[in-house]
Amino acid sequence: MSQIEILLPKMGESVAEATITKWLKKPGDAVAADEPIVEIATDKVDSEVPAPEAGVLSEQLVKEGDVVKVGQPIARIGGSASAPPPSAAKAAESPKAVPATNGHAPTAPAPVMASAASGPMARTGPSGKFYSPLVRNIAASEGLSMAELEGIAGSGEGGRVTKKDVLNYLPQRQGGKAPAIAPLPVAAAAMASSGGPSLVSAPGDELIEMDRMRRLIADHMVMSKRTSPHVTSFVEADVTNLVLWRDKVKKAFEQREGEKLTFTPVFIMAIVQAIKEMPMVNVQVDGYTIIKKKDINSGMAAALPSGNLIVPVIKNADQLNLVGLAKKVNDLANRARSGKLLPDEVAGGTYTVTNVGTFGNVLGTPVINQPQVAIMATGAIRKKPAVIETPHGDLIGIRSMMFLSHSYDHRVVDGALGGRFVRRVADILEAWSLEQAF
Repeated sequence: MSQIEILLPKMGESVAEATITKWLKKPGDAVAADEPIVEIATDKVDSEVPAPEAGVLSEQLVKEGDVVKVGQPIARIGGSASAPPPSAAKAAESPKAVPATNGHAPTAPAPVMASAASGPMARTGPSGKFYSPLVRNIAASEGLSMAELEGIAGSGEGGRVTKKDVLNYLPQRQGGKAPAIAPLPVAAAAMASSGGPSLVSAPGDELIEMDRMRRLIADHMVMSKRTSPHVTSFVEADVTNLVLWRDKVKKAFEQREGEKLTFTPVFIMAIVQAIKEMPMVNVQVDGYTIIKKKDINSGMAAALPSGNLIVPVIKNADQLNLVGLAKKVNDLANRARSGKLLPDEVAGGTYTVTNVGTFGNVLGTPVINQPQVAIMATGAIRKKPAVIETPHGDLIGIRSMMFLSHSYDHRVVDGALGGRFVRRVADILEAWSLEQAF
């Protein structure tokens, strides 16, 4: 059987590389067509690479922890289920080559200089920053210490230090200039300050290392709070008609469309309508410049079985009707839970909704999903006694009520706009007709 190279597949327009996180097959293992052989991770989602056809994994061309470009060979299939070929063993023993830069051929990394930390450089620094294998290789070959890496301001996702950042720093270092020390994350800064707590684990405490996705979430949340002054407005909406309508049509909807009808697509439809009327909520901020987004791309926060959170995005949500939104919501939610989302499907959002009512929560104060400037949380729908205004006087009745929470960036969204927006969404939901077509 001829050798077949397995390339790192294209994972979306916004993704150029991925980290090899775990090999599921080792050289000599038989693999079936479409069987996953390796797990990979990008800054957005984790995924698997399947075998293009059945055979035997004869060689792994990259190691766990390596950062690989899209289209780069990562493995070969072919041969028989025997010991791996010598080339595979040599690859495992030989030092990792630094990928070519500026058109030059790859070279083996130089020995770590005395100024660098002894032993292999850690993947994560004291501040919690993650350093890719490529960055660590360059740092090792140039004799950079972890302290120096920590001081380089990163331009990557969540402040990650990239190859470009390190290469830009080297001339300054050689010229005797020290980099501006990047501030610690808020949590780390609080720990390091004299007034912060000094955490010491007690006997019986369990120490749990954050997984990669939880670290990304933590960094993103801290960054959002540091970037945007958050303000939250609340309204309570009477959604009795909406609840009655859904109860009436959900069975027919599922029979006709083959999809379950949840409240989420209705919430997104109401938010999209409000954005059309108040487009200054659908913006981003670049310094003192406001970028008014043409597209309305609705993010929908989804909880994963691992306990982590991901936000798939419905692109051009304003161009979909209720059926289209329902299908998109169900598809993205199902593939999010099974880890099948593509990187482009969690990028490009302009406004996000999170349904905290799914967990029985009455309301929440969500953190803005940067670089957006607003996010809405929908609370649990509960039956409550409420005042009903009629032409003949006020009455007390049992109504289905829910809270909407709207968190917004007070740099560009003032209380008047933020408050009117959430009130408008509530009005749209309250006016839902029992005869609404789908």
